[in-house]
Amino acid sequence: MQFGQRWDPRDPDKAPIHLSGTIDFLRAHPHDIYFFQEVERAQPLGAQVEPPPNFIKLKSAMDGYHAVFAYPKINPDELPFGIALAIFSRWPIIGFEACDLPPAEVAFEFEGQPKRASHRQLLKAKTEIAGRELVLFNTHLQAFFMIGASSNEHRKQRDLVEQSIRETNAPALLAGDFNCTPEEKIVDQFGQAGFRTAQDETITWRRMPYVTDHLFFNRGLIASDCKVIETDCSDHHPVSSTFTFAD
Repeated sequence: MQFGQRWDPRDPDKAPIHLSGTIDFLRAHPHDIYFFQEVERAQPLGAQVEPPPNFIKLKSAMDGYHAVFAYPKINPDELPFGIALAIFSRWPIIGFEACDLPPAEVAFEFEGQPKRASHRQLLKAKTEIAGRELVLFNTHLQAFFMIGASSNEHRKQRDLVEQSIRETNAPALLAGDFNCTPEEKIVDQFGQAGFRTAQDETITWRRMPYVTDHLFFNRGLIASDCKVIETDCSDHHPVSSTFTFAD
């Protein structure tokens, strides 16, 4: 959700922040479970605002939802974009855990200043629907292609996600911004771990023609009515799908 920053193709990085527009969009597209990435805006020197203002506003606006939130580990070199993850569910969230995805040893420049790659994270939670367990994963991986590298050479974050999803035998969803180019083969990797993406054809990111955002699901679920919803509420288009239990 790029911390509520609207999309302006003329100057995306300086577009106005309009969180109320994000909330209006969510109300117009009601779902039982939401996976949010880039909930908050990174602050200078990696500072993190507590309590997290956007998360608090979302919780207040989305009546009837249970919610969990986590910041990643602080990086003093954090870029001034979106950080932090949240999961909202109409059913109670149980067994919540925020797992660190360590940064790669990659140095790069941003606006003429030397920077280091950031910690990312994986949120893991469970809920129960009519007595059936559903495991929920939410993540936001490093955009290596933006810093002159590739996750094919720096695999630790995506491998840790794979390790986590392989550990569950229950019906499960893995959602997130995977920041992947077609060459990085993340869809293939998670497919080999038993998780298919609901869609891999419609572009989800406005800045480059990539499908960076996915809803993966395992054999415990059946996907239908999957679509990418165009919006100006972010530089990403959200992915929506209906899921039913396979048995």
